[in-house]
Amino acid sequence: MTEPTHTVTVWDLPTRVFHWALVLLVLTSYVSVKLNWMDLHFLSGYSITALLLFRLGWGLIGSDTARFANFLRTPSAALRHLAQLRRREPDREVGHNAAGGWMVLVMLLLLAVQVATGLCANDDVMLEGPFAKYAGKALSDRLTAVHHANFNLIAAAIFLHLAAIFAYAVLKRQDLVRPMITGRKRLPAELAAPALAHKLRALALFAAAVAAVALAVNLL
Repeated sequence: MTEPTHTVTVWDLPTRVFHWALVLLVLTSYVSVKLNWMDLHFLSGYSITALLLFRLGWGLIGSDTARFANFLRTPSAALRHLAQLRRREPDREVGHNAAGGWMVLVMLLLLAVQVATGLCANDDVMLEGPFAKYAGKALSDRLTAVHHANFNLIAAAIFLHLAAIFAYAVLKRQDLVRPMITGRKRLPAELAAPALAHKLRALALFAAAVAAVALAVNLL
């Protein structure tokens, strides 16, 4: 007998906009530095910084599925989840699964390192991040090296993320992409929809994040 299901909203609009804006901005950062469009590169970096500040706040006061406390489980839970990857079964996860939650945290931390070092980096010619003068040349040089090397870790994390999406589609017949576009997915009927925070809360939080980055970059 087929298990009864219902369609619920699991990802709120702010979380989805954050996700896809981050995808676009990381790509923009990569392309702009390769083409030496450094004004665009700086703008993209500042935008990512604002998004990360927003996501930090949204992880504390946002919707149920966005809150860190609701999707960060123990490492052993993540390993147990991965051990069942080959088992084809209905999707019962309202938000991030145990392994996916850790992937989110790792990606956010890597991006935080990237923007923090970028703010202090220099190119040994004429460009430098807004905080490079406070770091001093020696420390700025070291942070520039970290900025370059850390992107390789970000690229590896992106590859793992895409590989996981493909594996879930092939092995478990679970579509992880569509819910992040529409916000909705079919779940067993006994699973309740998550509580969603009001969009105005997200708008206020994002405005505060943008203001904080603008003030830090222009005044410090």
